[in-house]
This record gives sequence, C-alpha cells and structure tokens, in this order.
Amino acid sequence: MKSLLELFFTSLGGAVVVYYGVKLLLVTRMLYPKMWFPLPKSFFSSMGEWAVVTGASEGIGREYAFALAEQGMNVVIMSRTKVTLDHVAKEIGNTTGRKVKVLVTDFTMDNVFSDIEEQLKDLNIGVLVNNVGMLPSIVPCRFLENADLDQTITRVINCNVKTMVKMCKTILPGMENRGRGVILNVSSGIASIPFPLYSLYAASKIFVERFSQGLQAEYKETGIIIQQSSSAVEHTHNNGQARMCSDTNGEEITPSDCETVAPFGVSTRMNSYQATNVVTLSPRDFVKSSLQYVRAGDRTYGSICHMFLGWLLQTLPLKIVYADYVLNGLQEFVARKQAQKRAISALSAA
Repeated sequence: MKSLLELFFTSLGGAVVVYYGVKLLLVTRMLYPKMWFPLPKSFFSSMGEWAVVTGASEGIGREYAFALAEQGMNVVIMSRTKVTLDHVAKEIGNTTGRKVKVLVTDFTMDNVFSDIEEQLKDLNIGVLVNNVGMLPSIVPCRFLENADLDQTITRVINCNVKTMVKMCKTILPGMENRGRGVILNVSSGIASIPFPLYSLYAASKIFVERFSQGLQAEYKETGIIIQQSSSAVEHTHNNGQARMCSDTNGEEITPSDCETVAPFGVSTRMNSYQATNVVTLSPRDFVKSSLQYVRAGDRTYGSICHMFLGWLLQTLPLKIVYADYVLNGLQEFVARKQAQKRAISALSAA
C-alpha cells in the first residue's frame, strides 16, 4: 500500500513538473517569435495579390496597410473619411509603388455591405485585416450613462461585431477556394476580463475572439490562418462621446491556429496619443511586432510587453480591478488627458 501511494505521488509530481515545464516552454516561444514562428519574405504576397484593411485612415489600420504594401501586396483601404484615405493612399503608393484602392464606408450604418461586395468581387484577396472599431464613450462610464444609448448600442454592434462577420463572409469564400489566406481580427487587451466602464466595448471584443477561434477550427484544414489582433478608433466628439467608427523564401506554408491579436496601449486617437514607452507602443512598432506572431497560435497580444500585461490583468483579484477607487481613478485619468488635449488644441488654434 505504501509503495502504491509513493508511486501515485511521484507520478503526480512528475505530471505537475511536465505541465509547468510545457507552459514555460510556450512562454519562451512567445519571447522569440522570429526563431519559433519564422515567416518567409514572400509569406504575405504568396497568399494573394490584394490585402483589405478596415479602419485604415490612421493608427493601427494605417500601419497594417503600409506594412502589407511593403510586403509586396496591393491594398484596399476602408473607412469613412475620404480626404484622409486619399492622403494615406498617396503615401502608400509613393512609398511602396503598390496599387491602392480606396473604399469610403461608414461601418456604423446598416446596409453598406452589398456595395463592398461589388467593389471587392474581382480581387484576389490574400489578407483581410478587420481593424475598424469604436468606443461607446471617450471617457469610460457606466453603461446607462452613455449618451443616446440606443443609437450607441447599434453603432457599436454594427462597427465592432457585424462588420467583422460580414467582411469574413465576403472574403473567406475566395480564400477557401484557393486554399490559402490570412484573416487578422483586431480585439483588445481589456477583453481579457469583464471590464467595468468599458462593458459594451469589452463584450464586443470578446465576440471577436470567440468568433475567430471558432472560425479557425472550422477552416483549419484549408490552410487559412485566422488570427485575432487592438482596434484603432477615430472619435467624433459630442459631449465627450465617441460616436463614429475609425477612420490589429520558398519555405512551405502550413495552416496555423486561429488567433486574436489583443493589444493594450497603442498611441492612437483612442488614448489621446499618449507618449510611447515600453508599455505604450507606436502603431508602427505594434504592427511590426504583431505580424511576427501570425503563426503563433489562436491568440496573441501582439508584443512581449502586452503579453505580460495580459498575464498581470488575469492574475490580479477582480476585487482589486473592480474597486471604486480604481474605477474612479481610471475615469479621472482619461478625463484629465482629454482636458489636456483640448487645452493644447485651443492654444494651437489661438
């Protein structure tokens, strides 16, 4: 009996060591993406002639469009502001020599996808970046405190949820027929836990993750990579509310797991262009980093520092995250940043 107990506990201890050893190995792999998940130079261009990027007029979407053009792809850039899109298209064309197609679309609205399907139907699309997204409110607030709540709910769902699904519905069939393609669906680090004051936004990003994971499981045998990436948002201001969508070498390529790219701080309009540092990345640095993880699995934060932030957020007791002083401090911090931004803008205009 004693020998059996010794064998049981020895086996249990060995299993625990193996389990945590494997977890440590997986973390180590994420620290060295170029070693563990190398991409041939022709990886993206081998997927197809064109890339499509939603919310591409600035921030993360703009940098994805630039990066994919630099990889040899022609790009379709989409958002609601034609003047800004035309400027980005000119920059990409002059810098990379690639073709750029502009589609002006307001993704918060209904019934915009028939025209999109018509515009894209004859293109050989190898990469889709579902980046467009919106916050219900610039300053975080409780759900019922959102202005024009019914309209806000519709806009957030249209922009953050419906657009991603409809764009996949439009482009995925061509990828399936060719047996290759990459879909990057942009989520957010705050979707790691139920996040007070961002409840609607965080919930919409959870949809992005679950849909992406399910879609990858359905199509993993076709050679299509479906990965989740945070959203770049352009705000139209109305008493502090964010109302509109934005304007994530011969080597054999094998199918990868579905993945969501879910970053934390990226210096965009969403966070009032916070100064970049080890935690808050520039859009260009984030995109450059996130593309190294395309073959890394079903979910990535897009960078090493954001991976540790995600681990920390999931490790902290929710009582701490949900404490009134933490939530109030977050509201005050964002409100202060917005006030500073308005003051600087007023001085510039004077």
